[in-house]
Order: sequence, then structure tokens, then C-alpha cells
Amino acid sequence: MIFDENYLSEEEKARERERMEAKLAEEITQEYLRRREERRSIESGWLLNLNFFSGNQYCDVSPFGGIVEEDPMFYWQARRVFNHIAPTVDSRIAKLEKMKPELTVRAFSDEDGDIKAAKLATGILKYVQERIGLNDIASKALMWSETCGSVFYKITWNEKGGRQVAVDGENQPVYEGEVQVSVVPPFEIFPDRLDAEDFDGLQSVIHAKAVSAQYIEEKFGVTVEGRDVSGILSYSEPSAGKLPTEKFGMNSTDLKDGEILIERYTKPSAEFPEGKLEIVAGKKLLYSGGLPFVNGERNERGFPFVKQDCLRLPGAFFASSVIDRLIPVQRAYNAVRNRKHEFLNRLSMGVMVVEDGAVDTDELSEEGLLPGKVLVYRQGGKAPEMLDCGSIPSEFKDEEEWLEKEFALISGVSELSQNSTPVRVTSGVGLQLLLSQDDSRLSATVACIERAIKEVGRQILRLYRQFAGTARLMTLTGENQKTQIYYFNASGLDVNDLQFESKETLSPEQKKETLLKLYEAGLLTDEEGKLTTENKQRILEAFGFGSYENARDISALHIAKASEENLELKHAEIQPDEYDEHALHVTEHTRFLLSAEFKRAKNREELKKRYMAHIQEHKKMQAAGL
Repeated sequence: MIFDENYLSEEEKARERERMEAKLAEEITQEYLRRREERRSIESGWLLNLNFFSGNQYCDVSPFGGIVEEDPMFYWQARRVFNHIAPTVDSRIAKLEKMKPELTVRAFSDEDGDIKAAKLATGILKYVQERIGLNDIASKALMWSETCGSVFYKITWNEKGGRQVAVDGENQPVYEGEVQVSVVPPFEIFPDRLDAEDFDGLQSVIHAKAVSAQYIEEKFGVTVEGRDVSGILSYSEPSAGKLPTEKFGMNSTDLKDGEILIERYTKPSAEFPEGKLEIVAGKKLLYSGGLPFVNGERNERGFPFVKQDCLRLPGAFFASSVIDRLIPVQRAYNAVRNRKHEFLNRLSMGVMVVEDGAVDTDELSEEGLLPGKVLVYRQGGKAPEMLDCGSIPSEFKDEEEWLEKEFALISGVSELSQNSTPVRVTSGVGLQLLLSQDDSRLSATVACIERAIKEVGRQILRLYRQFAGTARLMTLTGENQKTQIYYFNASGLDVNDLQFESKETLSPEQKKETLLKLYEAGLLTDEEGKLTTENKQRILEAFGFGSYENARDISALHIAKASEENLELKHAEIQPDEYDEHALHVTEHTRFLLSAEFKRAKNREELKKRYMAHIQEHKKMQAAGL
């Protein structure tokens, strides 16, 4: 029998909605628990990496998926840690920090409109980079990817970000909004497939993190019963029938009065063209609707996440870390160094051979052989003697040196990056080869970082296009090193391609020397052999005379003024000024009339008359000598 909802009372409809919401919340919670259990072994590997990185290296993954401490075979065995993983990862991060890409936008064509759009997009990316501290965010992400293998950026729109622009009817401030980029550790991401290599192969992804009950109430207006949860989600709730996993060696503090906030993102489909976003906490449905951000290609809605890998694996969503490869070498290195120290202790302290009953062995064990000690042994017995332990075998030294080479071979960081100038290399050519080899070994990781930063830049521009509006205010620093205020229309952010350029890795001295060689070769001058104004300013900045900008030609200022006039002429007629460089203004106004933007204008004939009248005024004033 089929019931029509129209015949239900309002109270019955409310109860039915509550029942459906509770059922959906339970289904999402169970889905999260299932995905968490599927990748438990992967999470144990991440936790093992973090322990080895922090110096807790006498641990391993238990058969039940947790991290347990290894027991020594003998009570007297030395268990010191000689951590080479931490400085190796630090060296990799230091080199990767220098090789991080910078966001620049390349115009699709040489049309004036595309060039302006590219400059605007580049300015927005630089503006966002300074506003939200994107460099610091990328550094945090780099640490996670180097230790665990993968890390994720979450790009969202913060309605309460940016400047205050108005006050609503309830006297509450209204903000212009701003992009928000946060780092999401791999512990918080749960894909529906572990064999998909990126987000394109997923249908849904869950982002689960521990938050306070107060945060849920303030954000969603729903009260949940708090409990103690851990910052590392997978180790807060052990599965039934298995031993509890341990947070061995980790300084993780449980969150009091907290809850797991579960966000399930589902791709758009024929049934749900805008996708789905469902948020659950404490088995209560907090939100259900479409994906909020148009951040995909062809103006589609997609996941607000970007994945950054360290060492990609075929057929795996989560990548591998360099620590995974270094752990066996670190175990062997600790064993060799500890056995070597035990051998040195035997040589220095000695091993005494004593006839049974000849001496008081308890006293000898407690006090040892003190300097000047009178050793009394039984009359007629054999005097105690030291056992000959020989000398340290050369195999200890050989194995220790070989393992140190293994660290450099596996990590891709040579002695030059970790220590200083290696003893074995004395020529400048050899040092340069070592640096080139380091760059080659790190090229795979650098490529992953570039892909991630590139996608972050795309999503930032797409969110600004979606939310920034028609009159967004932005403060930028122009080419003349002066702060300029721009109003831009978000619909103009139709950027077709992004190009990334790595930062300069040359030292200031090398950079100066290279610039001088380029100048001597005539590569910085124009066809007439003259140095252009732009190249002159760049050379001055490279030599530390950036404040010498006052000596620049004022042509750039006239061109900038002409560009502003082009914007004003779209709406009203304006008169030239006597101090204008009329030839430059005529060139800029003519460039606009030849651009694709003018050809696409609806009131093209009206604009043409207005611009031609303005150009004629410039020519008249130029002919009159004004």
C-alpha cells in the first residue's frame, strides 16, 4: 500500500523527515567506519613513519594494526637511537622549499583582453598568497607529504573573510568573502576506492576530523553529546573483536567533549547534477545539499580537495614516503652502532673469568674493578683473569659507512646537501654534478608539488569567479613598485592556461654574473642596441638598486593612465589632459579598438565614435604643442 505524503499531518511529516535524516546519518556513519577499517594497515604505516621521524625507532606494526614497542632480546642490550631519518627528511624539505613553484598565468593569445585577464589572474593569485599565507600552508603540506606520503589541500570560500563592506538589517557585519586554503592530513581523508590514483577515479570521498561539540553547535546549530576523541581518528575507536591500537610515541592529546565531523562529498551524476554534500556528527545529520563550489573544468562542481604526493605508487590512492624506504636502513644502522658500542664496552670494562668459589662474585659484580682495589681470592684457587675480547672487527666500520651511503642513495640527498663539502670531492665540476644529481633525484617529487600547486591555483581562480561579484576591490603592487587599488569583475577571470615557473636557485653573485654575460652578448637590448626601460629596472633590482625606480622613464605611468581612460571611455566621454604624452595615449586607445574585447562589445559603434573623438582631441593637442 502506497501512502501519499500530502495526506500526512505536519507533525507526521516532521517525524518522517527526522526518521529519514536519522537513517541517512546512520548510513554515512557506517560508511565512514567501513572505509576506516579498509585502510587501517595504511594508517599504521603512517604512524610508524611518524614514530621513526620523531626518534621512537624501536617499534613496529602489530598483527592487529597498531604500533607496539619491540622488546630487547637481552636486558643488557643497548637500544640507543642514531636518527638519520630526521636530518635526511629535513634536507629534502629544505631543497624542495627552494624548488617550490610560483603561480603565474599565461594568456591564451596575444589579444589585449587575454593579456589583461592573465595579468589580473596573476595579481589575484599573488594577492591571495599574501592574504592567506599560502607559502606557510604549502610548507605545512610539504612536511606531511614527506613523512606520510600524501597530503591534501582543501580550498573553500569563507563568507566571513576579507574586508567588511556593509551591515545587514540585524546590524551584523557583511564581509566580501575570501578563499580559504587549509592543509588536510591523510588521516582525515577516506576515499571510496583505494586503487584509484587520483580524485578523477573516485565517486565519493569522506573528510572526517575531530572537532569540539561547541564548534558543531556554533557552526550548524545542532547540539551533540560530546565524548573523548583523538586527533588521529583511526586510533580513537578500535574495531570490535580487535585489540586496541596504541598511540605509541606520539604526543597526541585526546579532545575532551568532542565528536567526529564527517563530510561526505559525492560527484555529480544524472540523478544529482550538482552532486551531494552530506555532513554528519554524533549520528545526526547536520547538512544535506549539492556541492557548494563550481571548481571543476567546464564550470562543473567537484571535490574541494587537491592531493600532493611524495612518491607516487601505481594503482594506489595514497602515495609512498621516503621514510618507508629508509626504515630498514635505519634499523640496520641502529643495530650496527649499538653492537659496536657494546663491543667497545667489553674492551674498556673487560670480561673477567673467575673460578667458582675463588672470590666473592656478588661484591665483584657490584663494585667492579676499582682503581687500587685489593682483590682477595681463595688460597689454592685460580686467580681471576680478564678474557681476551680481541679488537673491533673492521666489518663494523665497513657496514656503518655503507649504510650511511644507503641513506643518501635512497633519499636522493647527497653529502653536499646534508653536511657541507664532501671530503671525496674537491673540484668545482664535481660539486656541480652532485647538485645536478640531487635535482634529478627530486624531480619526481617536485613534479607532484607543481601539479598540486597548479590545481590549487585553478580552484582559487574558479572560486573568485563564482563568489567575488562584479566590483571586487583588490590592492596590488604595480611594476613601478607603487601600491595600486583595482576594482575588477569576477566574470573576467576566464583563464585558459596556467604556467608555473620555479624560483631562482642561483645565488645573488651567480645571478649578477649571468646578467652581465647576457648584457655583453646583446641579449637584453632591442634591435637598435638600446637597453629597454623594463630590462634596465630588472637589472637594477638584481644588483640591489630597486629603490632607484625614480630614475625610470615616466612612459609606464602614461601607459597606465591611458589604460584607465580606456575603462572610463566605455561609460562616458572624457577630455585629455595637457600633460599627457599624446603619442602614447593614441597608441593605447588604438590598441583597444583593434582588440577582441572591442569586437565583442554590443555597443561597438557608439564606443567607436567615443574613442575616435577622444583620439582626435589628443592629436589636436599634440599638433598645438600642448
